[in-house]
Amino acid sequence: MGHLGFSYVGLIFLLMLTIPNLIWIRHQPKGYDSQSENKILLIFERVGQVLVTCTALIFSDFNLRSWSAWTLWLIAAVILMLMYEGWWVRYFRSQKTLRDFYSSFCGVPIAGATLPVIAFLLLGIYGKVVWLLISVVILGIGHIGIHLQHRKEIY
Repeated sequence: MGHLGFSYVGLIFLLMLTIPNLIWIRHQPKGYDSQSENKILLIFERVGQVLVTCTALIFSDFNLRSWSAWTLWLIAAVILMLMYEGWWVRYFRSQKTLRDFYSSFCGVPIAGATLPVIAFLLLGIYGKVVWLLISVVILGIGHIGIHLQHRKEIY
């Protein structure tokens, strides 16, 4: 279930997620419009964002501990977050079109939504915290669902 306490690893993951999104506010793709987003998916996304943020920060189980086979889950999560950062670098260097924003990266479809969701899921597995796993599923339904909806509209 998890041990209450601050997670600096959770904070690092959240900063890696949040900072590019704050920059994105000034660099949105040409023609981006969130008005037509499915309201149910939007509720899932918003609730998931709050739950993931809280659970990533309040369980110390995500912090580094001595090496074990479970550490591989954390390594995989870190790799996915680094790929997410790489996807943002590519987006910010692009023409910033809708196709750029909903693009794949290293074979991962709609990478801007998929990579962080999977990374946080792996972080939850590493920490063995079911609350983060549930939170990520809620977030993933909304966030990936919305991105799929947008991608479908442009293709």
